[in-house]
Amino acid sequence: MISFDLKGKTAVVTGANTGLGQGISVALAQAGASIVGVGRSSMEETEGLCREAGARFHGVQADLATLEPIERIIGESMEMSGRIDILVNNAGIIRRADAIEFSEKDWDDVMNVNLKSTFFLTQAVARTMLADGGGGKVINIASLLSFQGGIRIPSYTASKSGLAGLTRLLACEWAAKGINVNAIAPGYFVTNNTEALRDDPKRSTEILGRIPAGRWGDPGDLGGAAVFLASSAANYIHGVVLPVDGGWLAR
Repeated sequence: MISFDLKGKTAVVTGANTGLGQGISVALAQAGASIVGVGRSSMEETEGLCREAGARFHGVQADLATLEPIERIIGESMEMSGRIDILVNNAGIIRRADAIEFSEKDWDDVMNVNLKSTFFLTQAVARTMLADGGGGKVINIASLLSFQGGIRIPSYTASKSGLAGLTRLLACEWAAKGINVNAIAPGYFVTNNTEALRDDPKRSTEILGRIPAGRWGDPGDLGGAAVFLASSAANYIHGVVLPVDGGWLAR
């Protein structure tokens, strides 16, 4: 079990204020990592949970709809501990409308957060990892829509499919440099992004009927996968998109 120990490591987690980001932050904290949480709103709850686990926590309030916060995120992270060992790209948004009616704004808003800012934040973090010479771990939060088409979410599907491709490209470029780039593809979890689906009795029943585990995922269900990919246990794993979906893709 020692290979799963993250003591002495610093992890930057975007979208850490709630949902999946909060669950991942707490899991990494429980494994011993110090957490830099990035979020658009208060991270007081996440901070409390991480500190209960005995971890240091620093919050950076930032909206990744633009690239403006990236320099600040890097600066505050480096000020906290001198290096970044783990980056979890979890921040993401979704817009729903039929493809025939989908607006340019909804396309751009989603792509800017889910793909553009993710790439340039990862680039900035990787530069610090390479300058330090110690390598690091990048974990992108992909989606079942990295494998499937979905309906009424064209920009989200495009962004998550793109993120899976970007994960593989960065793995190819950086594996030999000591940086592991992998992704987790969550299934249907109880988050703000799935509230509309859970509130629709017909869609909720259809979704639950296909999940072999028979339930929606809880944000804590991602913790084990995140700790594994962030740890030395995953040192020879590069470019993988790991589904954590209750068996959805198996059916």
